[in-house]
Amino acid sequence: MIRVLLADDDAMVRGGLRALLAAEPGIEVVGEAADGGEAVAAARASRPDVVVMDVRMPVHDGTSAGREIVSWPPPRPRVLMLTTFDHDEVVDAAIAAGVDGFLLKRATPEELVAGVRTVAAGHALLAPAVTRRLLREAATRLARTGGTAAAAARLTDREAQVLDALAAGKSNAEIAEAMYISLETVKSHIKSVLGKLGVRDRTQAVVWAYRSGFTAR
Repeated sequence: MIRVLLADDDAMVRGGLRALLAAEPGIEVVGEAADGGEAVAAARASRPDVVVMDVRMPVHDGTSAGREIVSWPPPRPRVLMLTTFDHDEVVDAAIAAGVDGFLLKRATPEELVAGVRTVAAGHALLAPAVTRRLLREAATRLARTGGTAAAAARLTDREAQVLDALAAGKSNAEIAEAMYISLETVKSHIKSVLGKLGVRDRTQAVVWAYRSGFTAR
């Protein structure tokens, strides 16, 4: 059972999300919060698997609340940011906070449910519209700089394969199966990739792969 906490300052939005998620098998809504401060307190009390968090809320915004939650020692709740906005600064702030996923509120109900299941399973998630923008930025950067050979050269062949797989949305188990290596080896490669790229988590590694043009090399 995936236990979900909803954080949004709009009671009608929370009600709609609750009705949608509660109707899904294997998902239980365990609480609600109207601002980031309430979300942090509720997450500490109920320890949900996933916090679905609006970015812009009064008193304590979703980005700072998300940053606080992801700083907790594992096992911690996964944080899925949900927002009306896809402006660069909003996305960048959420990614910098280390959140596990980012979806726009115009996502379909199916996309939202899939997003909750994706981050609950430990995978990174970016809204399709955000991914398309990152790809456009990568294409521009490639044309201007000639690519990311210097950064990519720091990765071994195996690490490059793992980064490609992360960018394709594959889980650790899927990477292990495809590369015929153990889960522990996959985790070791991911840790090395994060260190060499100077990023904090797999979500930021995926963003790096798109923004740098690595996935188009």
